[in-house]
Amino acid sequence: MQIGRVEGCTRVLGKSQGYLGLPIRDEVITCTVGGPETPAMTTAWLPTPEELAALVAGAPIHVRILGIAHPPIMVEVGSPPE
Repeated sequence: MQIGRVEGCTRVLGKSQGYLGLPIRDEVITCTVGGPETPAMTTAWLPTPEELAALVAGAPIHVRILGIAHPPIMVEVGSPPE
């Protein structure tokens, strides 16, 4: 997966720590557990042509979280590029 630039990006995480840098959009959502006004960060990821073919063939999406504690996450599909 390639890091994408999420629409409405508000900051970039990790660049000062030696990573490529992850553009995020800070937002507030309504969560079934956290309730209304739950702070969240959204990122965008773009599959390569090979990954896209694998996804179409039924391959799963793996999410790797660094560290030993797993924060709550949501995974969804964004809108196609215009």
